[in-house]
Amino acid sequence: MTLEEFSAGEQKTERMDKVGDALEEVLSKALSQRTITVGVYEAAKLLNVDPDNVVLCLLAADEDDDRDVALQIHFTLIQAFCCENDIDILRVSNPGRLAELLLLESDAGPALSEGAEQPPDLHCVLVTNPHSSQWKDPALSQLICFCRESRYMDQWVPVINLPER
Repeated sequence: MTLEEFSAGEQKTERMDKVGDALEEVLSKALSQRTITVGVYEAAKLLNVDPDNVVLCLLAADEDDDRDVALQIHFTLIQAFCCENDIDILRVSNPGRLAELLLLESDAGPALSEGAEQPPDLHCVLVTNPHSSQWKDPALSQLICFCRESRYMDQWVPVINLPER
């Protein structure tokens, strides 16, 4: 490996870490502002009713989910709809970390042991635009720029790995 290749790899890793941090910030704000929709079917309903207010779509899947044909069909349909409606899409490769960020894992633990409730569906998460302009949020702006840059490189659904804390 040459020094240039090593340097380019370091820059890419650093850039991905910044994107992961920006995504964490966007999710935190969306939770506090209640501008987040969780679940494939809930997301499909919102996309059908109000696609203009959706600013970001996250598709989360681990290696086991990659073999789920029905889920992959849902992802394909959601991706097509988002592309058609200019909604930025990111694929998250570690849904466990996403669950931690959305504070769902700790809430679901006791209920699951009693068998009272199904775990939440985190395969699709939508962030909607709060009443203030999205461009006032530097973290969201950074994610949108990352998605656009990825599309210029023919990567329509960039994959990110949320950093473990």
